[in-house]
Amino acid sequence: MKLQATDTSRLNWSGDGLAIGLFEDEVELTGDLAALDEQLLGSLKDLIADMDFKGKSGSSVSTRVGNQQPIRKLILVGLGKSDALKLDGIRRSAAAAAKLAKKERCKTLGISLPTWNQDAAATAQAIVEGIELALYQDTRFKSEPDDKPNVEQVDLIGLAGQDAAIDHARKVCSGVFLARELVAAPANYVTPITLAETAQAIAQEYGLNLEILEKEECEALGMGAFLGVSQASDLPPKFIHLTYKPDGTPRRKLAIIGKGITFDSGGLNIKGAGSGIEMMKTDMGGAGAAFGAAKAIAQIKPDVEIHFIVAAAENMISGHAIHPGDILTASNGKTIEINNTDAEGRLTLADALVFTEKLGVDAIVDLATLTGACVVALGDDIAGLWSPDDGVATQLQHASEQAGEKLWRMPMEEKYFESMKSGIADMKNAGARAGGAISAAMFLKQFVKETPWAHLDVAGPVWADKENGYNGAGATGYGVRTLVNWVMG
Repeated sequence: MKLQATDTSRLNWSGDGLAIGLFEDEVELTGDLAALDEQLLGSLKDLIADMDFKGKSGSSVSTRVGNQQPIRKLILVGLGKSDALKLDGIRRSAAAAAKLAKKERCKTLGISLPTWNQDAAATAQAIVEGIELALYQDTRFKSEPDDKPNVEQVDLIGLAGQDAAIDHARKVCSGVFLARELVAAPANYVTPITLAETAQAIAQEYGLNLEILEKEECEALGMGAFLGVSQASDLPPKFIHLTYKPDGTPRRKLAIIGKGITFDSGGLNIKGAGSGIEMMKTDMGGAGAAFGAAKAIAQIKPDVEIHFIVAAAENMISGHAIHPGDILTASNGKTIEINNTDAEGRLTLADALVFTEKLGVDAIVDLATLTGACVVALGDDIAGLWSPDDGVATQLQHASEQAGEKLWRMPMEEKYFESMKSGIADMKNAGARAGGAISAAMFLKQFVKETPWAHLDVAGPVWADKENGYNGAGATGYGVRTLVNWVMG
């Protein structure tokens, strides 16, 4: 698909479909919209009246225009109240226009949306992201792909000169697509081995440094928590360390850790009926976001050094499985009594955090599909954010707002760690049911000494059961755009 900015006005644009965004207080046509309506022989006014179009946020309508006109289809998308427009509103409106254009079989689309906050670059980037993400299709496992023609060219009307923003958006979207594909693929396609191969492919294509620690090397580093999770699987664990380094001295050094459980059976505390075990291919959603961000950042080339860490493993059942009651020793010497083998992600993250802090970075962010408790607390659309550092938390909140990826800061309640105290070890790996997402974050905190750190529980938003805005049903690629914004900030 070709995306380009143009200085052609909506009065003079010609092609298959013209999409125009209207605010609730703008459905009375004035200025060039009145001139456009006259040019189209009243089609714009008729569409508004016939469909009772009010400009409500999320609404979209279309009509066929007469054969003698320079456009074939007219599309209107609602922007809501003009004083309430956010950048993600632009992104969602562009997505709605693109999906309707595809439905109407428009090969060429002109899109005219207002400039958000007088920021043409941010507006162009949001429009491109909305279009690209909305039109994405994963047909890898289909025997017969969708035969409906896709949009082939999109012109961003009134945004001439924003080629760099368009290019940036497309690089970010390529990372989101990688994350979606990793999370959507079943566990017989995405394994610890293939995750390592994905990291290798990124490193080779974009010139990143790659270190993959095998089981023996992890043993030498004392990664007993990570290896305990992986020991029941027939597939070997892979501890993946991918590094992007800019030319010259980096402005700062950051680390992104992604939970990489490619399938989670629950271990001997096996997931029962109604547990969603068939969806545990998504338990590497954090790793998907980390590698998606790596792909995007490697193309954007910021002046920041970034380390991407994934401790990849399966949590399976066999005669080699860890037992409830076993004690594991993490690489920082902390001992952990296993009272629930289904609280395994935090064990892999424990050794990943210890490893990462030794790299001497300025800040660490981990992403993990860590707890069902976070989904209960915040629902399917919002990730939980925990951090003892206000600076990092604020950076992530701003980055997520710009990305349109929702998160909410949660409390780091020291008292909640008391339910994880063990009589025979330093701690248990699971605490009380109440406040389970908070106690999980408090567990992770035991493995970070001084480095500013934040934990994102993304169990809800990495997957969507139904289409929502620019996310279709399935893997969303959540976290990639927020991470890129955080790095660039």
